[in-house]
Amino acid sequence: MGVLNMYGEIITIGDELTSGRTVDLNSWYAAGRLTASGLGVTRVTSVGDDDQMVSKALKRASASSRFVIVTGGLGPTEDDMTCQIAAHALNLPLRLDAHMLKKIRDYVTMRGMNMTPFLEKMAYMPEGSRILNPAGDTCGFSVEADDVRFYFLPGVPEQSRHLMDTVVLPELLRLYEALPVMGQRIVKVYGMDESRIAQRLRHIKREAGGVILGFYPHFPETHLTLSLKGSDKDAVAASLDAMTRQIVEALGDRVFTTKDETMEAMVGRLLLDRGLRVGLAESCTGGLIGHRLTNVPGSSHYVEGGVIAYSNHLKMSMIDVSEKTLERYGAVSANTAREMAQGVRRRIGSDLGLAVTGIAGPEGGSEEKPVGTVYLGLSTGHALFAGGYRFRGNRREVKLNSATMALDWIRRCLNGDPFLPGI
Repeated sequence: MGVLNMYGEIITIGDELTSGRTVDLNSWYAAGRLTASGLGVTRVTSVGDDDQMVSKALKRASASSRFVIVTGGLGPTEDDMTCQIAAHALNLPLRLDAHMLKKIRDYVTMRGMNMTPFLEKMAYMPEGSRILNPAGDTCGFSVEADDVRFYFLPGVPEQSRHLMDTVVLPELLRLYEALPVMGQRIVKVYGMDESRIAQRLRHIKREAGGVILGFYPHFPETHLTLSLKGSDKDAVAASLDAMTRQIVEALGDRVFTTKDETMEAMVGRLLLDRGLRVGLAESCTGGLIGHRLTNVPGSSHYVEGGVIAYSNHLKMSMIDVSEKTLERYGAVSANTAREMAQGVRRRIGSDLGLAVTGIAGPEGGSEEKPVGTVYLGLSTGHALFAGGYRFRGNRREVKLNSATMALDWIRRCLNGDPFLPGI
């Protein structure tokens, strides 16, 4: 099959998706993986647990796509009827698969369960179906009907992703020959919202020279993706690199990485490269900065430790904030953040001391210091920085923004970039 036949679509099934109770992570992940591999996705459809709607979606896909990824409705409950609906929609008889039945019985025996009709029905699949990952615990099946290849995957995101990466995508890439070269780049931005980013990039069209520019808010960051298809790998890479440089030049130090890495991973890499260790003094973030930093493998090489100094008593007794400072300026102040950063660096013995104190809300604000007021402090041993911000949003959003800004301070300090203006 050639380039013109490489398009497909995604169908996700479940009332939890159409009701909004669950975010549709399966279509998001599958579409990203397919597109990044040069396979086109023409349509994404979510339908509830309704026989007629699922059947209609499958028939429509059969008439308009070369391959179809379907997730959900493969479980043992009464509303998991995807196999039966698929057989009817694709005009294929339903057959008992002996291998699948054995897997189900082995599973039931191993866990001391009783075999039920609902479990047994999972072994009935459209005629001609092939089990995906027959040796593993995570199973789906594929079937071909009218030259269209259907892949039916579990609705559990982890299981669906596993089969996409290990079975479905490799098979599709083998089936569809002469795929164009597909290149992608990512630019991650913090401290600038999408409207201001678009203003800065107004001279760059959303589709310039074939490069497609996409905006993906990822609170509190904004991620820009650049995608380009072509026949020559070097030419595709050169075009993407050129546009990436234009974007970085336009956005300046608000770009924190052009790699597929998190803010905490990028900050950890900088600390590791410079042989520095950081100590943390957290108040309103409640350990979130430490949590994010230590989520990165190898973080023990650059995270010394930290203190969650929520009360004034702990601020004074554990990280040496003076009582006079707290009485005069309050716990949420640049002066307190400065002393917290100095105190934790000195007490822990780290190269850097990072501190945050603020009002996450929804209560505790005042006219002078409204909810969302946050102060940061950073001590390097040679310099001492402190500044304040007013973050909007709910408690979770204020905490997340505070932690991200604190990490960004380390990045800016180590890169020699100017700090963002505070209050």
